[in-house]
Amino acid sequence: MNTLTKITLTETKLALRTPGFVIGGLVLPTAIMAILGAIPAIRAESEDTPGQRFLDAWVPSMVVLAIAMMGLQAIPGIIATYREQGVLRRFATTPVHPAKLLVAQLIINVTVTIAGVGLLLVTGTVFFGVPGPRHPLGFLLTFVLGTVSIFGLGLIAASVAKTSRAASGIAMVAYLPIMFLGGVYLPRPLLPQAIQDIGAYIPPGVKALEDAWTGTGAQPLQLAVLAAFAVGSCVVAAKLFRWE
Repeated sequence: MNTLTKITLTETKLALRTPGFVIGGLVLPTAIMAILGAIPAIRAESEDTPGQRFLDAWVPSMVVLAIAMMGLQAIPGIIATYREQGVLRRFATTPVHPAKLLVAQLIINVTVTIAGVGLLLVTGTVFFGVPGPRHPLGFLLTFVLGTVSIFGLGLIAASVAKTSRAASGIAMVAYLPIMFLGGVYLPRPLLPQAIQDIGAYIPPGVKALEDAWTGTGAQPLQLAVLAAFAVGSCVVAAKLFRWE
């Protein structure tokens, strides 16, 4: 068993001892969808979502919730806590590079994100008849780019914060507008058109997720902007990051 595997297993055990974010990222989006799905009006086709039920139109926003929770709440707080407690500094004095600890945390949190989205899709299909993405490859590409972008923004917050509280506060600057523009607080069909247009180019790419879902296909410009966010956020995080 190599070092990264050992660290990942250890970090997984620690995460399961305080499973707040794990449970949130894994279960919360599906729980919200189930609560909404129990309302007959939400399961009916709406004039605001022609050709779709209100519930179907809201599922991509629940994907945004899963990504944002883990990328902008879990990761920044965990990494900043390790810096605050001197864990990263102590790792730097050992043969094990502290970057492996960060990689292990990314593996855990991205895995929870993927599992949370998978549970959301399966539950939606089996229990509520929510159709899956009609462009699976487009959905997968958007999901990957969106996840990298959001986690990159989370790492930027973790890079400049000295404490976990500060990291959460900095990440919240991105978290709140992303949730709003992603249609988590208010369904996107009910948002003003100008707000919808802005949200189309903001990570994690809810409009591209919607387009892949409905079959129209994500626009190349949306994917290009999302890719630029993904690369840019990771580069900035790498430049800013400090072990102490």
